[in-house]
Amino acid sequence: MNTRGIVFQSFKYAESAIIVKIYTEQWGLLSFIVRGVKNKKSTVKLAYFQPLSILDLVINRREGKELHQIKEIKVLHAYSDLVTDPIKQSLLFFLYEILIKTLKEETPDKPLFEWLFNALTWLDLTEEKVINYHPVFLFQLSRFLGFYPKFSNGNEIQYFDLQEGIFQVHQPEHPNFVSGEIVKQMALLGTTTFEDCHTLKIGNTNRRKIVNVLVQYYQLHMPNMHQIHSLEVLKSMLE
Repeated sequence: MNTRGIVFQSFKYAESAIIVKIYTEQWGLLSFIVRGVKNKKSTVKLAYFQPLSILDLVINRREGKELHQIKEIKVLHAYSDLVTDPIKQSLLFFLYEILIKTLKEETPDKPLFEWLFNALTWLDLTEEKVINYHPVFLFQLSRFLGFYPKFSNGNEIQYFDLQEGIFQVHQPEHPNFVSGEIVKQMALLGTTTFEDCHTLKIGNTNRRKIVNVLVQYYQLHMPNMHQIHSLEVLKSMLE
């Protein structure tokens, strides 16, 4: 059975084997046992399973089993800038941590897979500035996770209600909201595309605040997400 896949995690298993979690286009998140990756004669190399590598797979999916087998494998998109550009590398690790903490279901979602495939390849190939990429990524991913915000019409919005996920004019009656100048900038980021995000003029301080709010928003709607450790490294790279 053939499928595209995006590597999420890999773990050492025995002396020369690993367990790999791959988000597949056809079946969602699956776990595979891969043997002989440290054997020099093996055609399956450990380098294939770097975080968020995009692969073309022929697999043996065993119904009712937790571990499946990879019969054939090749790299579908070989990253270039994502492994040489330090800013893009930092973004990749941030996306990796977000994804492994949010996408855990063994259920297929082909539109989500296609979006993620395009988001990763675009980040690798673009020559535009990518400093606004990660908040746009968080907004767009939230659509697939079921809590994409609602945007009020007009330019009068003053508050972002994290609890209800609404940009609105009036102050919410609970403490889970933000206000101030970053709200309108958040709304712009939430409705832009990757291709256009470099055109938005957002300072480093406000960008940091916005990303912190978005992480808090995720944690509010996904209570098991906990701390994002790669965020501090990413912030230091973008300053």
